[in-house]
Amino acid sequence: MSHNSSYDNIFLMLSLAVIGAGLFILTSASLGLSTSRFGYPYYYLFHQALFGLLPGLLLMYTAYKIPYTFWRNWALPLLLVSIFLMFLVFVPKIGFFYGGARRWISIGRFSFQPSEFLKFSFIVYLASWLESRSKQVRSFTFGLLPFSIMSGFIASFLVIQPDLGTLLVLLLSVLALFFLSGGRIKQIGMLILVGVFLLVGLILVEPYRLSRVTTFLNPSSDPKGAGYQINQALIAVGSGGILGKGFGLSRQKFSYLPEPIGDSIFAIFSEEMGFVGSLFLLLLFFLIFVRGFSVVMRAPDLFGQLLGSGILFLIIFQVLINIAAIIGIMPLTGIPLSFVSYGGSALALMLGELGIILNISKRRV
Repeated sequence: MSHNSSYDNIFLMLSLAVIGAGLFILTSASLGLSTSRFGYPYYYLFHQALFGLLPGLLLMYTAYKIPYTFWRNWALPLLLVSIFLMFLVFVPKIGFFYGGARRWISIGRFSFQPSEFLKFSFIVYLASWLESRSKQVRSFTFGLLPFSIMSGFIASFLVIQPDLGTLLVLLLSVLALFFLSGGRIKQIGMLILVGVFLLVGLILVEPYRLSRVTTFLNPSSDPKGAGYQINQALIAVGSGGILGKGFGLSRQKFSYLPEPIGDSIFAIFSEEMGFVGSLFLLLLFFLIFVRGFSVVMRAPDLFGQLLGSGILFLIIFQVLINIAAIIGIMPLTGIPLSFVSYGGSALALMLGELGIILNISKRRV
């Protein structure tokens, strides 16, 4: 076993590139909203830099300096803290209601989504647990069954909020992690079948979820109601053409497209930078995933491989689901675009996760 004394430079450069791209995209997407609400065009950019980028870079450096094996010892306490925070979402005057869901904790002027921390802590715990059960993963009694129970318990918090977009990201990530640790194809197929069955049930019991599916199947069925956001998003993407209208020249971000700095931000970017710009952004995410996966799979132990892979799965699945929803490939989920959408605490935590991968890269064999 050999240990490197330095991090992976290519992964760091790709990470900095996507961070820079995210701030660049947010700058343009937030111009109209920032001006109309605060009379200043760069309010959201500065807020993102102050409460997301700066603490995120600090977390990234700290996570880079801490040996990744540290997280194995703290896996259970981290998970318990994240579960406690999820309970706080439902406490009056602490958790607050927005957009039809209780997903945020607000303390003074500071607010954040505990589900972001829950995703990370569950990946850490699962990586530790799967490492300890590496020879029993294929067993139904000691592998599949406890894995399903744990995943179902964590998933229940996201169902109650409700936050099916985050739920989908997390379940796809842990499923990929289970497969990577040695799970059988038959087991994976069974879990997917059960997951689809439960997802259909969750859609049928809530009219607004059913309307999203109906709108997905026929976007023109209710263009001023349930189909408004996807129709406006498709107009933005389509009007961008090959090369786009140019930086800052989107029309849809000015009171036409809902959530222009949230889950709809990719549509604004596509309108301004066109197909070529969109392809470049997708390529950047793809390169981060491929390079990161190459790095973490050379970790000296299974925990490092699973921890790093789980983080990368969280990032790439969130990117794919967000973009797929915005271009009409799947129903809208409301989840943000990683490193791009507005949200300081989410950005800070993702940068911290990148720091963990950089630390793993120092110890690759």
